[in-house]
Amino acid sequence: MGNAVKGGFSCLFRNKWYSLASVLTVSVCIFLFGMFYTILADLQETLAAAREEVQVTVFFEEGTGEEEILAFKGKLEKREEVAGVDYTSADEAWASFSQSYLGDGGESFQTNPLKDSASLQIYMKDLGAQGDLVAWLENQSLVRSVKYSGAAAETLFGAGNLLTLAMTGVVGILLAVSAFLISMTITVGIVSRKEEIEILKYIGASDFFVCGPYVTEGLLIGLIGAALPLGAVWYLYDRAVLYIGQNYTLVYSLMRFLPAETLFETLVPVSLGLGMGIGLLGSLLTVRKHLKV
Repeated sequence: MGNAVKGGFSCLFRNKWYSLASVLTVSVCIFLFGMFYTILADLQETLAAAREEVQVTVFFEEGTGEEEILAFKGKLEKREEVAGVDYTSADEAWASFSQSYLGDGGESFQTNPLKDSASLQIYMKDLGAQGDLVAWLENQSLVRSVKYSGAAAETLFGAGNLLTLAMTGVVGILLAVSAFLISMTITVGIVSRKEEIEILKYIGASDFFVCGPYVTEGLLIGLIGAALPLGAVWYLYDRAVLYIGQNYTLVYSLMRFLPAETLFETLVPVSLGLGMGIGLLGSLLTVRKHLKV
C-alpha cells in the first residue's frame, strides 16, 4: 500500500502537465455539476412549495350531503398521488365570500346563497399525475365540476424534468472527457516506464505492486479535481443568492433558496465520490489495457 501511494504521487508530478490538464477537466466537470445541483435543488424546493399552492378543487352535485362528501374525501386520501385533502363546507364558503366581497352586507341574507358550494381542495404529491386524477374525478357521479390549473402543473413539472435532463447530459459528457484525459495521462506514464514495468513483471512483481501507483494516480487526480471547485461553488452560490435578493426581488420571492450549508451536506461527499470514481475508472481502463506483458 505504501508503495502504491508513494508511486501515485511520484507519477502525478512526473507528468505534471498532463496531470494538470486532467485535474482542470475534472474540476470543470465538478464545478458545473455543483452549479447544476444547487439550481436543481432550489428548483425542487420551489416545486415542493408550489405543490402546496397548485390544487385541484372539486364541487359536488346539488343535494350532495356532507356525509357523502366526507366519505369521498376519505376515498381520495387513500390515493397514492394525493398529498392531502381539505374540506370547505357551504357555510364556510359563504362566510369567506361575504367577508371578502360584501362586508357587513352579507348579514342581510337569511339563507346561504351558496348552499351547494361545499368543495374539496386536493393537493398533489406528483404534479405529473394531476391529469389522470382530474380525468378520474370528472367521471364520478357526485362531482359537478373540477377546477384545476393544468398549465401551472405542466410548466412546473416540465421545468424540473428539463433541468434534470440538461444537467445529466452536460455532466455526462464532461465525465467521459475527464475519464479519457486521466486515461491518457496514465498511458503517458506507463509508456515512459514500459521497460521497467516489463522487468518488474518478469521477476515476479504482483499486479497490485505494478498497477497500484497508476490507480492511486487516477484517484488523486479525481480527488484533487473534485475538491478544488467546491469552494468556488459555495462562494458563487452565496453571492448569486445575495445578488438576486438585492436586485430581483420578484424572482427572490418566487424561488425557495436553500442555505449553502444544507446543499453542501450532500454536494461535498457526492462530488468527491464522483471525482474519485472518474479517476478510478480512467486508471483501471488504462492499466488493464497497457500493463500486459
